[in-house]
Amino acid sequence: MTALAAGLDRGFWLTAAAILLLLAVAAWLSGTEAALAAASRAKLRARADKGDAGARRALEIAAEGENLIGAVLLGRNAAVILAASLATALFAWRLSPGALAVALAVPAILALVLVFAEALPRALGLRAPEDMACRVARPLGAFARLAAPLVALARWLVRAMLAPFGRRAARTDHVFSVQEEIAGALAIAQSSGTVEKADRDLLMGALDLGQRSVEEIMLHRSNIRMIDAGLSADAVLDLVLKSPHTRLPVYRDERENVVGVIHAKDLLRGMHRALQEGGPDALRGFDLMTIAMPPYFVPETTPLDEQMREFLRRHTHFALVVDEYGSLRGLITLEDILEEIVGEITDEHDAAAAPLLRPNAQGDYLVEGATTIRDLNRALDWTLPDDEANTVAGLVIHMAQSIPAPGQVFSFQGYRFEVVARRENRITRLRIRPLADPSPALP
Repeated sequence: MTALAAGLDRGFWLTAAAILLLLAVAAWLSGTEAALAAASRAKLRARADKGDAGARRALEIAAEGENLIGAVLLGRNAAVILAASLATALFAWRLSPGALAVALAVPAILALVLVFAEALPRALGLRAPEDMACRVARPLGAFARLAAPLVALARWLVRAMLAPFGRRAARTDHVFSVQEEIAGALAIAQSSGTVEKADRDLLMGALDLGQRSVEEIMLHRSNIRMIDAGLSADAVLDLVLKSPHTRLPVYRDERENVVGVIHAKDLLRGMHRALQEGGPDALRGFDLMTIAMPPYFVPETTPLDEQMREFLRRHTHFALVVDEYGSLRGLITLEDILEEIVGEITDEHDAAAAPLLRPNAQGDYLVEGATTIRDLNRALDWTLPDDEANTVAGLVIHMAQSIPAPGQVFSFQGYRFEVVARRENRITRLRIRPLADPSPALP
């Protein structure tokens, strides 16, 4: 009897030790997952560049994506389930079998899991996430490799079950998006007052260049000032002096047929040289094309970051934008791209621009129809969509599926739009304000 009692006590303590060990495994996996999720990739990269092997390994396993998440979920769930099963068996053994053992074991193991396997390790992991990520990277990587066959099997089963329904499991190559991480950090910093809105807009403008195309910021062809190659030298000089721009396209016969681009300085040098060589009468036969540069054409779908690099590579600041059929759509300059980062750039020769927004006492904003949605969102921290249109007028036309008349009012995306002025088929001015009770539907 004594030997039997000793055996029972030994079994009790071994089972209890196994439960604690399983909870420790679940706690370790919860803490490591929290640390890796919270660790700054920039700080880990800086450590890795200084020779920290743990930081380098942490970056490697964070990039494993779905395999890492699957291994952590598999290990943690297995540990918790086994601990709960052993706890139920222990209570049934020491107290009474049946529903009473389950009723006692479930809340007990639940309390232990919530406190010691979830809340406490996650809190510890978040206190110094980079340090913890570096320490646990190697053992976590080894665990992920051991669990890889089971994770692969689970992923295959998920895809097999989703296949009959025409669905596919998402394939995640990276757990973290660097751009989203930076954007989130900037938003938090601005809300806490550590970063100014202007600084946040500048940084986000630089990050967004790769997501935007030339078409979105180009000057439309209807607003391009151009010079007819057949004009006299006096007429050309007069147009150049009246223009606020130093570079102007040159066309022959029709505006679509752009044959060159002239720079104001090149024009003045050419005319000055002609006057020195042939006197005042020499300008009568002055050929504009002798000083014109070849036109540089770019597709309207070119990303802004690629176009900026191309401007720098070619040592030019000016390009004409064409569509897939080769038709002229507009023009873009290096200054236009830089303004997407730093805001409007003006000099002493630029005409005084009208204010972008004119608020009134009712909370409305009077906005020009040609104002880009991006500029409006940046100025007021609004969230108007720019997927279907680049300008505010284009957004209203898209949502209304027509060209509204002055006085018409629309409500969508949580904002009220009133058409104030229209010229031919263009909406030139609108009055906009946020709705107190946003409604996405048209009235």
